[in-house]
Amino acid sequence: MKILMVGYFSETAKAKIARHFLEDWDIVIVPPGKEMLHHIEDCQVIIPEHIKVDRSLLSIAKKLKLVQTGAGFDNVDINACTQHGIWVANAAGVNAQAVAEHVMALILSYYKNIPFLDSFMKNRMDESQLDYTGSELKGKTIGIIGLGAIGKKVAEFCRVFDMNVLAYARDAAQQSDGFVKMTDFDTLVGASDIVSVHMSLNQQTKQLINKAVFKKMKKTALFINTARGGIVNERDLIDALKNRDISGACLDVFESEPLPTDSELRSLGNVILTPHTAGMPDGRKFHKKRYDFFVNNIKRVENGKEPESKLNQLL
Repeated sequence: MKILMVGYFSETAKAKIARHFLEDWDIVIVPPGKEMLHHIEDCQVIIPEHIKVDRSLLSIAKKLKLVQTGAGFDNVDINACTQHGIWVANAAGVNAQAVAEHVMALILSYYKNIPFLDSFMKNRMDESQLDYTGSELKGKTIGIIGLGAIGKKVAEFCRVFDMNVLAYARDAAQQSDGFVKMTDFDTLVGASDIVSVHMSLNQQTKQLINKAVFKKMKKTALFINTARGGIVNERDLIDALKNRDISGACLDVFESEPLPTDSELRSLGNVILTPHTAGMPDGRKFHKKRYDFFVNNIKRVENGKEPESKLNQLL
């Protein structure tokens, strides 16, 4: 069984990942480009990052049986895969705990000014000159956009901090626990002290968060995105941060990844950035639960079974 992983991985990450798969599997880890196209021809499984799995790519993949993604699958043409007799599966919910913990870490870092205070201490500045504004979380309202596995976990954590929790889900039938108040999108955006995005990226959610939405938020609001960068109009976000239409942002995902070195987001003092690592608590590009899931799903397909968390149905 040949498994092709496409993405940007350090040598350390490659070694960790390769050790996690079965010894008799052929594991190839390459960045997007010509080398990837060579291996596409005879791989049975592809785990794609930073590439589109579309009809053009599938026309080369003569032996492909499974496209396995992480939580997101907006880079995969599911209909085309189905027509080619190829399973598509994601790893829904596998990283819920990790991402939710990351969200709380960002919230606490922002309101407790951890990046600023850390820099202050390491620069040996005069503590008598220390001046900053912080806040407790108790009583604050968080608005969670998308109430899947991650959104629900974030809500549970916020409950422990005595926060008020609002949620909006595009699926009107989405159920919540009693402490979460389901509401409409505009009410959530306008009433929340913190707005956190936990939706998948698709045609309906692409650039859902834009200038008009930022204008509806409180000027004291904190915006958090650990879902997908494409859900947000990044130019509108930068303008909202610079104009102080909102107070700040904590971002783990971006419209273009890796985040360009000249991005204005890197220079804004009211922003905390992490490099799309919310779902990778075990180290850069590695999450044991995620790869345990991948191995199990590949075994299932290898043995002629349907994959878990499948996104299509083959005849």
